[in-house]
Amino acid sequence: MQGVTTNPTLVFQAGLPVTLQSYLGLISAVADQGLPELMLQLPDSDPQQAREWLKVLQPAAAARKVQLTIKLPCAPNWEACIDAVQAEQQGILLTGLSNAVQLLWAQHKGVQYVAPYVGRLVNDGRNVWALMEACVAVQPHGPQLLAASIKTPEVLAQLMAVGAAAVTLPPASLAAWCTDALTQTAVQQFESDIQSSLKLGAK
Repeated sequence: MQGVTTNPTLVFQAGLPVTLQSYLGLISAVADQGLPELMLQLPDSDPQQAREWLKVLQPAAAARKVQLTIKLPCAPNWEACIDAVQAEQQGILLTGLSNAVQLLWAQHKGVQYVAPYVGRLVNDGRNVWALMEACVAVQPHGPQLLAASIKTPEVLAQLMAVGAAAVTLPPASLAAWCTDALTQTAVQQFESDIQSSLKLGAK
């Protein structure tokens, strides 16, 4: 595990208000766990508010040795905010990227990451893997692909195969996918055969 990413929905689901003070608490929590990176999504497209929050968040992250990336929606009405955050020399992830034109725009803006919601795209009937391959194709000279909303280990495997730079997974998925029924069946077979072989040797 390299770091933590969150958004206003996840913050709300955790029972926290989406405030500057909550975000400062998240920086401390990440640092206390020894994790090196944190991705935080700003709650408003107002560029002045973005600058004010960054004046607080950037030094707090630097003091705790946490690499901070700011998440912003991949939407034209957020462009002024994107420009304001970039002017503060702050790394940006554009979230919710859903098509190739948005990818070209993200590349043009010079952001560090793009984050498509893979599960949502699948549910909408999109050609997900064409978009993932396009995201990977621009990685050498453009934003890195950080894929989110991954529902199965098979989708994770496909993302690894196409060359996604990073993925986000909830802790429950990580815990569940650490074991597999097929693996356990093989282990049980090995254990059974070992015991059978020992009985043969004892004769």
